[in-house]
Amino acid sequence: MEYVIVGDDRGIFIPELKDFPLGKKVLRGLRLVHTHLKGEQLSSDDLSDLSLLRLDCVVAIDASVPQNAPVFLQSTHLVPPSPHSPPYRINPTQQLGTITGGFSPYIQSVEDELLKGRSAAQAVADETERAILVSVTKATAEEATDSIEELKELARTAGILVLDHVIQRPRQFSPKYLMGEGKLREVVISALQSGATMLVFDQELTPTQVRTISGMTELKVIDRSQLILDIFARRATTLDGKVQVELAQLKYLLPRLTGRGVQMSRLMGGIGGRGPGETKLEIDRRRIRDRIAKLERELAKLSDNRVQRRQKRVKSSLPIISIVGYTNAGKSTLLNSLTQSHVFTENLLFATLDTSTRRLRFPQDREVIITDTVGFIRSLPKSLLGAFRSTLEELNDANLLIHLVDCTNPRFMEQIKQVEDILRELGLDNKEMILVFNKCDRLADLKKMNPLHFMKIRKASHAMGAVEIAANDRKTLQPLLEQMRIRFWPTDISDSHQD
Repeated sequence: MEYVIVGDDRGIFIPELKDFPLGKKVLRGLRLVHTHLKGEQLSSDDLSDLSLLRLDCVVAIDASVPQNAPVFLQSTHLVPPSPHSPPYRINPTQQLGTITGGFSPYIQSVEDELLKGRSAAQAVADETERAILVSVTKATAEEATDSIEELKELARTAGILVLDHVIQRPRQFSPKYLMGEGKLREVVISALQSGATMLVFDQELTPTQVRTISGMTELKVIDRSQLILDIFARRATTLDGKVQVELAQLKYLLPRLTGRGVQMSRLMGGIGGRGPGETKLEIDRRRIRDRIAKLERELAKLSDNRVQRRQKRVKSSLPIISIVGYTNAGKSTLLNSLTQSHVFTENLLFATLDTSTRRLRFPQDREVIITDTVGFIRSLPKSLLGAFRSTLEELNDANLLIHLVDCTNPRFMEQIKQVEDILRELGLDNKEMILVFNKCDRLADLKKMNPLHFMKIRKASHAMGAVEIAANDRKTLQPLLEQMRIRFWPTDISDSHQD
């Protein structure tokens, strides 16, 4: 026993315990002992606190007995998850003086039992974040499934291990918790049982929802926007990109500062109260506002430099082509194949964030400038569009857009619509565009494995006049190069050889 914390009938402060970190220790190292004045059984609040706070055990002492009469107590502790059983075990009532044996071995046996109940993936003991994905939506079941699958890819890109996902389609959203409070408690308890360290919501959470959900659990709580911003921060390599991403992160964080985690002295367990973090909170807010103002000034200078570079490019009278498309469609791979360059590529969402520009040479000393832009994604929040600023400025100067589509993706038609909607919002829908279906080298296998999807691709390609290529095979790019040549030099004699 290291210390004893005494509370009253209104609440008790629960400290941060660094020796019992979430995700590495099943139990928290705290035991809650309290009285029941009327001899009542363990309440739902007792059992909820046990699960949500990872307590070693909860013990209720019957204080209703007469003086000098035997004192009885009731205890409960966590057990491994089971589909048809609660996550706790209520022990038989015991007389206080009859309890024998050490308490530490008893708690260690509980911890060992809980660890055995975890799968190998759930019991990872390194620094890998482990998440439960949560989607609360009124969309159709198919749309909800598609969105959660994309969230899984975002999590994989961010280096998060996904343990499970939950989809709820409520009649109405809760302004406080987004989902129902009871359902949220079930999700949190399930996450703690499985060894998760965070909840990732597919929908953008309001500052109030972040605070109330965080107040219920020590799990990290983030939403889709914050996850994308984290990926942007990992992928930005230029000064321009880093400034834009940091600015977007700070603007997102500012209204959500209150009650963010135990580092803000949050009181846990729904017991409430004002912590000593208020003064520090105001200092943090002021520092963030000052940092935002500084980054905006720096961004304005960088924007002036971009304008000068683009003016030089326009003066050169070279046509400008921009590759756009959904994230992970193969844009950087296409740029590498066309220009024989070495832009970073990887099978991850937002593998490249910063704009890459190269020259592409055609026969008869014809040249164009071709740029690779950051990929789009569904439900892109307005607050994230600032991170696309340099890319969007490049698109404004483009004479031709190449809309690249991963046609092997089961949701390729929805992705086409998402990209078109974003371009329309940006006022770029009037740009001349070539629709290109990528990864067509996989169609032969796809025809055998999923003939319905294959027929959908064939029908869409014919109806939309798409050019079919495999971005990683230069031999398949000739039809695309011919289309590009025709747009700029229709009178030139076609030449099968491209430099």
